Amino acid sequence: MFFKKKKNEEFNYHVLDKDNIPQHIAFIMDGNGRWAKKRKMPRTYGHHEGTKTIRDVALHCNKLGVKAMTVYAFSTENFARPEQEVQYIFKLPKDFFELYMKELIENNVKICTIGHLEMAPKETQDIINSAIDNTKNNTGLKLCFAFIYGGRDEILEATKKLAMKVKAGELGVNEINETVFNDELMTKDLPEVDLMIRTSGEQRLSNFLLWQLAYAEFIFTDVLWPDFNENELDKAIWMYQNRDRRFGGLK
Repeated sequence: MFFKKKKNEEFNYHVLDKDNIPQHIAFIMDGNGRWAKKRKMPRTYGHHEGTKTIRDVALHCNKLGVKAMTVYAFSTENFARPEQEVQYIFKLPKDFFELYMKELIENNVKICTIGHLEMAPKETQDIINSAIDNTKNNTGLKLCFAFIYGGRDEILEATKKLAMKVKAGELGVNEINETVFNDELMTKDLPEVDLMIRTSGEQRLSNFLLWQLAYAEFIFTDVLWPDFNENELDKAIWMYQNRDRRFGGLK
């Protein structure tokens, strides 16, 4: 379905084609620090408020029928940030799941992660692993946290695994194709990414899902992550639905 804007009429972003909902939406949640600075608050306050947005957007995605939502929670490069901020981010999963776990379970949301959770403090690992275990039987939205994650690192790790299989004689070089490579990625249990949204006006991937975003639609919005809401998500999906996705072919 294509929604045309009539003269002098606002788009109704809430009228979405229910048969063309992206199966997997990836988010680069940018702007928490700037949001806090505008309010003369510390950057950590912006990160705290940003977790509320994760909850709101996840529940809306689930309601719309989105199958998976991946959020860039902490990159491999984020260790370069001030130590106090890094330690605060590591504590956010505890606050998030204490506040919203009951609601996520009631809404059939399943928690998963990609990245190197083993590099996080043990308390953080235990909290996230507990959330994964508590929601393992849920069949709704997969809410995936990219935690201590980097796209280049993921591709290198997958390449090493395939190289070891070739070396062991378990796999022939000519047997390696996109499907085989996909099966070595951290996202192997998630659907293809259809839509990537980055908030705060920045227009780069920042080492996020480099393989998976090959044919995703990109939307960059000036809205800061703590201000991103259901209406903004509807706008992004409306834009996605009105793009001509040809995947390199012709229609």
